[in-house]
Amino acid sequence: MKVSSKGEYALRALLVLGQQQGKVISIQEISDRTLVTVHYLEQLLLQLKKLGYVSSKRGAKGGYILQKTTEEINIGEVIRDLEGPLSPMGCASLTKYEPCQLEAGCQLKPLWSLVRDTIAYVLERTTLADLLDNRLSLVKGEDLVVVKTPS
Repeated sequence: MKVSSKGEYALRALLVLGQQQGKVISIQEISDRTLVTVHYLEQLLLQLKKLGYVSSKRGAKGGYILQKTTEEINIGEVIRDLEGPLSPMGCASLTKYEPCQLEAGCQLKPLWSLVRDTIAYVLERTTLADLLDNRLSLVKGEDLVVVKTPS
């Protein structure tokens, strides 16, 4: 799995909207705060709108607003919706499995499955609220990033 600029920029836009949850933010302001061109943001925000993450308002005071709460926006879902499967290889994908002629007895498939599971574990347990509240941390001695639950 590789997150492209599309996935990164979409998450940046969602973060800006999440910081101002409940307010309509102009595409120019989102562009200024994310350093993503208005033209590219138009495409990304249209896709995020179709996926139900944001809605738009037309007019002089128009712009975009989150359609869901920051707690409801799961980063794993956003990445899958925009980028496709989390698995680094098709043979290890749970959602877009692609068979391989060498799969039977393959010694690499367990590695790819572990990578997929680790990525999914972190992304599926992370919400936009977790990112906004800086609730990610490295578990010392475990070398695994996890989401801290709010106290």
